[in-house]
Amino acid sequence: MNYIDIKTENEIKKLSDLASEIWHDYWPCILSSAQIDYMVAKFQSFNALKEQINDENYIYNIIEDNNNSIGYFGVCPKENYLFLSKLYIKKNYRAMGYGKKAFIKIIEIAKLHNRNSIQLTVNKYNSNTIKAYEKWGFKTINSVVTDIGEDFVMDDYIMEYKL
Repeated sequence: MNYIDIKTENEIKKLSDLASEIWHDYWPCILSSAQIDYMVAKFQSFNALKEQINDENYIYNIIEDNNNSIGYFGVCPKENYLFLSKLYIKKNYRAMGYGKKAFIKIIEIAKLHNRNSIQLTVNKYNSNTIKAYEKWGFKTINSVVTDIGEDFVMDDYIMEYKL
């Protein structure tokens, strides 16, 4: 397993295509197709990812196994913690330990940036993912409802992992 640190426009395009594929496969059990399309365009499109990487200090990695792109993650150093924005694995590779291995890489990034914790937001109805994060040592510290436009909201828990 290896990680491709996304920098070039070709890599950003590859990431946006991968994100769209995974989001459209993963979220229909929780979100409407209209909200999925909106969120992909707003947060995971080529332009959104390019802006996050170039202007907002986001770090994105594509997760590869045997030269196959199987998932990705995105993190952003904040003042007091590392924000884990995205961690997604393709359907056929879930529950095989790839997420946990990627999380170990994310811990390395947090340490590299001298952060003592990792925080994330997770949809309150995403029970399997919440269970995985709890198994890895995350604790729920708050909840938040965020208006993201177009009459859509993100209804999330805020979870934290202490290093």
